[in-house]
Amino acid sequence: MTALTLSTAAASGLRADAIVVGVAKGPEGPVVAPGAEAVDKAYDGGLAGILETLGASGAEGEVTKLPAPSGFKAPVVVAVGLGAVPEQDDTYDAEVLRRAAGAAARVLAGAKKAAFALPIPDPADAGAVAEGARLGAYAFDAYKENGNGAKNGKAPLGEATLIGGKPRDAAYKAAIARATAVTEELNRARDLINTPPNDLNPESFAAVVSAAGKEHGIKVQVLDEKALEKGGYGGILGVGKGSAAGPRLVKLSYTSAKATKHLAFVGKGITYDSGGISLKPAGHNETMKCDMSGAAAVFAAVVAAARLGLEVNVTGWLALAENMPSGTATRPGDVLRMYSGKTVEVLNTDAEGRLVLADALWKASEEKPDAIIDVATLTGAMVLALGNRTFGVMANDDAFRASIVEAAAEVGEESWPMPLPEHLRKGMDSPTADIANMGERMGGGLVAGLFLREFVGEGITWAHLDIAGPAFNESGPFGYTPKGGTGSAVRTLVRLAELTAAGDLG
Repeated sequence: MTALTLSTAAASGLRADAIVVGVAKGPEGPVVAPGAEAVDKAYDGGLAGILETLGASGAEGEVTKLPAPSGFKAPVVVAVGLGAVPEQDDTYDAEVLRRAAGAAARVLAGAKKAAFALPIPDPADAGAVAEGARLGAYAFDAYKENGNGAKNGKAPLGEATLIGGKPRDAAYKAAIARATAVTEELNRARDLINTPPNDLNPESFAAVVSAAGKEHGIKVQVLDEKALEKGGYGGILGVGKGSAAGPRLVKLSYTSAKATKHLAFVGKGITYDSGGISLKPAGHNETMKCDMSGAAAVFAAVVAAARLGLEVNVTGWLALAENMPSGTATRPGDVLRMYSGKTVEVLNTDAEGRLVLADALWKASEEKPDAIIDVATLTGAMVLALGNRTFGVMANDDAFRASIVEAAAEVGEESWPMPLPEHLRKGMDSPTADIANMGERMGGGLVAGLFLREFVGEGITWAHLDIAGPAFNESGPFGYTPKGGTGSAVRTLVRLAELTAAGDLG
């Protein structure tokens, strides 16, 4: 993975394959951003004009390469667009810097080292650039002949040096350390999401978690089929019973001696979703290896919290199953008795995520955490509502929901608050069981949220993140986001843990 270093050296003297500079979109053409003054001076102050001649405008994500000035040890300058010039203080939003660094890192695949002369006036900006560079350099080519993390036949960028970052400054060093931990775990989540389902099933996923637990001092408990049967986890068992690969419920426990708060994260982990007996049609099942993205996000967030030594207790619950059709699979019309004791009539076996989450939510509630947040690629309805880059946030507390949306924005993840309309609950009434797993078709994402709320312990603050849209990018890469698994919600969960540790959440 891309190494990170800080340097106060002049850009001209750095031995690197490229110097990355920022260029903004001004009212009269491109404008060289702060951080690149020395590079611009080497072009006799004409860098903006040269870029304009080459067709650059400074638009966000735009990348232009040109030969480096005479006397530079790096042969190439890479100018990356930052969008509009800031109206005040000449400071750029952290997400703008993150995306710009990611775009540059992507085009520098194959390079051993690049120096980033982007505006990093404070440690938070340095952290954003570091995150963007490492996330943008990500590649998943483990199953290709070239292998070894190569991207289009080229290895990812080997090292990113941040010019202007003070290597001896504690705040800058802390920002880089945080970026390193978060991006390594986020990229681990991406690897899991991208792994083909013939190599990632509930058992092998649990093994990955157990190994990470040993490495980072996190207690891991795995419930297999026998333990699930004994415990009465009817939702997880009902979804997983059609597959030869049995289900698992995995608990990760990170504890801090100084913690006064406890967060529980719950992740949907359907390692492959065929739809079960309610089989998905062709065209809707090819990417269903990504249906465990919620569990991957929870796993990554708990490990990141441990690596950062956050003063908050964080428990992760991964509800893992493979949803397959067979002679032993749950049928539409079957009734499952959930871990909570409540019965559910299964009207559609492709609404399986809420069934595994229900058991995990009730189990998590038994520990009486200060808050529970579940993460799931739960409904196509949420994608229809919010598109492919925004996740929906529902909660039983409006202030908590607002805090999550705000935290997501702080770390550059797009989210939107969604309601839980009480009138939609009636649609899940069942003549046979306590509740059905389906309700009204319109507002299906909200119906799913209402179903999950039924399995949250009384008096516990809870939120549901439906990441069905942004979890898996089927189009081309952009900014620091690759094609395939994205690691959606990891940074939001980590930020929520940080805020809780600081006493600023709940």
